[in-house]
Amino acid sequence: MKVTAVETQPVTVRLDQPIGSALGEIAKFGCILVTVRTDAGITGENLIFTLNDRRTKVLRQMVDELADVAVGHDAGHIAGFWARAWKDINFLGHKGVPVAGISAIDGALWDALGKAAGLPLYRLLGGAQDRVPAYHSGGLWLSRSIDELVAEAQGFVDQGFRAMKMRLGLPDPAEDIARVRAVRDAIGPGVRLMADANQGLTEAQAIRLGRRLEPFDLTWFEEPLPAWDLDGLARVAAALDTPIASGETEYTRYGFRRMLELRSADILMPDLQRVGGVSEFMRVGHMAESHDIAVSSHLFPETSVQVLGALSNAIFLEYMPWFSSLYNETLEFRDGSAAVPERPGWGFTFNRDYIAHLSR
Repeated sequence: MKVTAVETQPVTVRLDQPIGSALGEIAKFGCILVTVRTDAGITGENLIFTLNDRRTKVLRQMVDELADVAVGHDAGHIAGFWARAWKDINFLGHKGVPVAGISAIDGALWDALGKAAGLPLYRLLGGAQDRVPAYHSGGLWLSRSIDELVAEAQGFVDQGFRAMKMRLGLPDPAEDIARVRAVRDAIGPGVRLMADANQGLTEAQAIRLGRRLEPFDLTWFEEPLPAWDLDGLARVAAALDTPIASGETEYTRYGFRRMLELRSADILMPDLQRVGGVSEFMRVGHMAESHDIAVSSHLFPETSVQVLGALSNAIFLEYMPWFSSLYNETLEFRDGSAAVPERPGWGFTFNRDYIAHLSR
């Protein structure tokens, strides 16, 4: 089964209303839908995206430029593709846009391989669990009032979620504390609560705020520092009892290896787009397991659920339904956990009729 073509299609996905975090306002996304075609008639699909549809053309061009590393080669030799692509991007660098380009094609190749084998990816990758605990991450934004936070949190509980994440980062830490207290009081002690600072704090601010947050029994305090400050993050992790989660902005096994060496986080959060696709997500997951470190996911719930299902140290799926409307199928939840689909490949296929109305 050889790759005959790599196709890209840009679409814009808009939110019903803008959301706010420490990273700024988010109103829309520039999605690049990737399709790998093979001479066996089997196709693989994947997507990557940009915030607010900025630099989408650059990201798409990277995928298009890497197509020649895949076309003409065996679609099932994914490690071979990865090695060729890694060498190919050496001059541009092994972080950022080049790695996202590799991820896009890597994921589509894995989807095609799963379809060819008639297996869901999590079984093809070894299989560890057919359900993954999920937390709702599609709300509790910094732009919400306290009353809105409380109503939204209660709504998530009513939907069956047993875990959820809220955002921090207001100028006055006392306001952050008041918001966390309100949500914790609303959901009670039996529901897991995570808090994400979206890289908006300094080391001193993170330690002070983290200590004030400890009475609320957070499951984790996420990304308190800028992604590049791994040494500072390690000091924050050492200073707090609350676990630190980070890694969504880290690239490949080499970035995560450094995080593990420094003990920068108690939970690693690889992102399928930034880490290097399925291939590298699994390498990072197994490397974390060798250090007795848990992993969660960042975004992409429909596809991340498959790689998490293949890892015994995977503890949570982030449920962020930004792109769920692009698929024909929907995630199923049971008792607060996401069921890993038993359909071949990702188990999710693009809804081409719906997408046709989004195309530029």
